[in-house]
Amino acid sequence: MTTPASPAAAQPASDAVKQAALNAVNRYAGQKGNLLPVLHDIQHTLGYIPDDAVPVLSEALQLSRAEIHGVITFYPHFHSKPMAPTVLEMCRAESCQAMGANRLIDHARQKLGCDFHETSQNGQVSLEPVYCLGLCAQSPAVMVNGQPHARVTPAKLDKLLGEEA
Repeated sequence: MTTPASPAAAQPASDAVKQAALNAVNRYAGQKGNLLPVLHDIQHTLGYIPDDAVPVLSEALQLSRAEIHGVITFYPHFHSKPMAPTVLEMCRAESCQAMGANRLIDHARQKLGCDFHETSQNGQVSLEPVYCLGLCAQSPAVMVNGQPHARVTPAKLDKLLGEEA
């Protein structure tokens, strides 16, 4: 997934959104149940799924806007606004909680000055919850820009985020 340098500068023009949506639809034309791959494609291209894409998809895929919006909001992987250059996903599952994830999450919130589904005060890190990274035996776990990290401590998290936080 590409991420824009800054959320404000990343708002693509409506023509760019329409073109990205139509390109994605064309790539998966004829494939049954193609909404998820189409949404992934748009997000990969633009860094998120703009609201402007929904009516284009509705018409092209013969689905209601509500159906498309429902899928976008159901899956936590999809974002309807630009993300920061660094996306920090923190595991909230039971195994990670038992191994100190809540303390790690509190540390991240304080360091970044934001909560889940928000961006740090400096605009460099988006903080997102995730409910299992499959690293239960190595809890607590986080993912930074799609790269998993295990046995994360506050000090290790600070090192992972470096200058971005």
